Amino acid sequence: MADMEEVVVEANCRPEETRATHPFRSSSNHYAQVIPITTSPPPTREEDGADWGGGELNPQDAWLPITESRNGNTISATFHLICSGIGIQALLLPLAFVTLGWAWGIICLSLAFTWQLYTTWLLVHLHESESGIRYSRYLHLAVTAFGLKLGKLLTIFPVMYQSGGTCVQLIIIGGGIMELFFKNVCDVKSLTGTECFLVFMCMAIVVAQFPNLNSIAWVSFIGAITAVGYCTLIWALSIGKGRPSDISYNPPEMDSNMDRFGGIMNSIGIIFIAFRGHNVMLEIQGTLPSSSKHPSHKQMWRGVTVSYALIALCLLPLAIAGFWAYGNKIPSSYGKILSSVSNFHGHKTSTFVLGLICIIIVINCLSTFQIYSMVVFDNLEFKYTSRKSKPCAQWLRMVFRFLFGGVAFFAAVALPFLPRLAPLIGGMTLPLAYAYPCFMWIAIKKPQPRSGKWCINMGLGCLGLVLSVVLVVAAIWNLTDKGLNANFFKP
Repeated sequence: MADMEEVVVEANCRPEETRATHPFRSSSNHYAQVIPITTSPPPTREEDGADWGGGELNPQDAWLPITESRNGNTISATFHLICSGIGIQALLLPLAFVTLGWAWGIICLSLAFTWQLYTTWLLVHLHESESGIRYSRYLHLAVTAFGLKLGKLLTIFPVMYQSGGTCVQLIIIGGGIMELFFKNVCDVKSLTGTECFLVFMCMAIVVAQFPNLNSIAWVSFIGAITAVGYCTLIWALSIGKGRPSDISYNPPEMDSNMDRFGGIMNSIGIIFIAFRGHNVMLEIQGTLPSSSKHPSHKQMWRGVTVSYALIALCLLPLAIAGFWAYGNKIPSSYGKILSSVSNFHGHKTSTFVLGLICIIIVINCLSTFQIYSMVVFDNLEFKYTSRKSKPCAQWLRMVFRFLFGGVAFFAAVALPFLPRLAPLIGGMTLPLAYAYPCFMWIAIKKPQPRSGKWCINMGLGCLGLVLSVVLVVAAIWNLTDKGLNANFFKP
């Protein structure tokens, strides 16, 4: 019989290796959990005739939206990955080519794609330990690798921002696109931006009533189709309609070397931030079944391979075709990029196409909202189930989700300029995708120091941290250099 030991961890670490979870109040008046951890690997089918369920030893997992259902498959994981991996920020990729040029733009885009694909491979294979423990939340994996205090310090802000903050941005972007559609296509001038935010948020929260991440697979399917659809429509239209005669590909003139450096780093930041989804990678894999003979990383990696091939086929043509068509006249915001379809190409045809693209983008934002909000719902329900030792009632789940929708809406109204801060906050959260997985691989797998794997992961991890610092400095420089004028605070 395996030896047992009890380890006390804080509630939000979400250990899935537990046989029982008993919350108690400690002397410091905060909740903790007594976690019985098996120090030897779980028995296999050959040893006792029973197949290990892959981390189903914690009954609390059956109560939470991320792990409530583990009946997913490669297809559902692929839909989740595409929907969460392609965002409207990809429309800014041609803007990065304006400063970097053709050669360096393609090199940086290829490097960023290869780098994040490698760190995705690391996360997929770190999801399950050799003893069978499943890490279905990014924060849990980070705490396991770095320790409780350091793991929470490094990952709580980027994880929370890229879940709740992304939902706020989706309300701003989705509501802004709705306003663009009503005013430019339907010629309805009476709707305000706040009213469009409210309409979008109400639709998003209605769809968000599905119980768990696996149950929204069909929503992610719609999100994946619309993501591929609007990317393809935009780059195909850019090529099909031709380019104006006065387009130039020369980089813009800069007043000083510091301005030139800031522009280059801002362009690099646009490219690296265009790839997203690492903060929900483990959560998506957590919806897949797993056993000793059929671990989840096999299905997950097949889904990653298919989804990232489609992502590459969307983003690379979008960047190249957009820059080819518009050159250094490419606008610097999402709405203006969509409006440029009408400005550069005839009005009659492009009005219909512009309306179609707007509708597709709004549907995509609604679908993507569900994946990122599920991480927030999971965290809220985790805190409740840890205190009450019972699952959330259906009415309480609805309260949590409507409450989050209200908070996200008010944040969108109060911070309509949040997407303009994407280079700054994106630089701060960049280690989540490009650095931490490398360090977590070293901490958990413990490769031989100075071996090939150790050097690759240590080098990429350190480079990711340096890149994050440089991008944050460049973003701050660009913000202070341009100034926070009145237009900055407009969505």
